[in-house]
Amino acid sequence: MNLSYLDGFVQTGRNILNNDQVEVKNGRPNAEDVKKLTALYKSLNYRQLPAEVIRRGIQLTMIKAIREDKIQANHQVTPDVIAFIMGYIMIRIVEKHQHLNLLDLTVGTGNLLFAVMHQLKQSIHCKISATGIDVDDTLLAISRVSAQMQGLNVNLIHQDSVMDFGPKDNDLAISDLPIGYYPLDNNTSKYQTRATNGHSYAHHLLIEQAMNHVKPGGFGEFLVPSTLFDTPQAKSLLKWMETDVYLQGMLNLPPELFANKQAQKAILLLQRRGGNAKQAKRVMIGEFPSFKKPGEFQKFIAEIVEWEEHDLLNN
Repeated sequence: MNLSYLDGFVQTGRNILNNDQVEVKNGRPNAEDVKKLTALYKSLNYRQLPAEVIRRGIQLTMIKAIREDKIQANHQVTPDVIAFIMGYIMIRIVEKHQHLNLLDLTVGTGNLLFAVMHQLKQSIHCKISATGIDVDDTLLAISRVSAQMQGLNVNLIHQDSVMDFGPKDNDLAISDLPIGYYPLDNNTSKYQTRATNGHSYAHHLLIEQAMNHVKPGGFGEFLVPSTLFDTPQAKSLLKWMETDVYLQGMLNLPPELFANKQAQKAILLLQRRGGNAKQAKRVMIGEFPSFKKPGEFQKFIAEIVEWEEHDLLNN
């Protein structure tokens, strides 16, 4: 069958989820290949594997797909090390919840969202559900297969995340945001973060949209360019922040994770105003040490935990 690597994964996943039944269209695959595929599917026995093992296996498959299909940077998988850090930062923030609603406006293949869901579930033992949105139907199909195989409670929506969508009662928004301009200016008229001239930055719009869909006092955690506040359009973003959210932290990730300084990203932590929300006593600003210096890295993680307990959450 003439399929891309990603489409082949989706078809394989659907077959496995359909009790290992190979879908045949117009006589393809042929009977011999159907027999071979069925035997392979049954040998996987994925239902006996822990959900986190399944997620990691799918992530490795997606990494290979990136090379095979030459996938653009904005569609690539969020590395596990970044997902782990983002999840770890959230543990103390949400640990008192009995049920968590998560939102990812750029869910892609789902790796970031699903990794954080597993991490939080393991750490705080609460019920977790999520909504994932993406405009790319192939990536969303991968997410759907992945979520089903992992047994996760995720509602996946195919649409442009800048456009209006459902409930605004999420506890946490988390996203690895695409970087670039949003081309449909007519869709941005209601946004405070829109550009006054020309196209708006998509990541600015999505930050505003995500924070509008969390509860008052809810949090947003976003992977953004480390130069987020160094661009001409940053003025509108900062103006919106002054009235709608608290900037609680911004932590640059180690430069070694990125091809060059210009590609470096940071973790942005916001809290929606209202409820019991207030500005932290100190805004957490810094840069993670190199992973090659584990002692310094662990010390920095400990400083984040101390900041959360004594500055962010000490009401």
